Amino acid sequence: MAKEELLEFDGDVTEALPDGNYRVKLENGHEILAYAGGKMRKHRIKTLAGDRVTVEMSAYDLTKGRITFRHKPEGASSASPKKRNVYRPRGRR
Repeated sequence: MAKEELLEFDGDVTEALPDGNYRVKLENGHEILAYAGGKMRKHRIKTLAGDRVTVEMSAYDLTKGRITFRHKPEGASSASPKKRNVYRPRGRR
């Protein structure tokens, strides 16, 4: 295994901790501490308890990881919410 290779696992967020970390229970039963990866923070993707996520872990420390993807709920639609039309009166010209 090369140094750069990471292990990917799927899991469920069980707890959102106050310092930006998350407790994630992996499919194999292990529970780890994970943080949101750079792109997740950059695009302000919110992660809550109960969300299904993909976690990258180093082979050197199997107790910590990085959340790289939040899976959409099964019932969610792919369309973005529509904006409301807001009435703004026009001023004199």
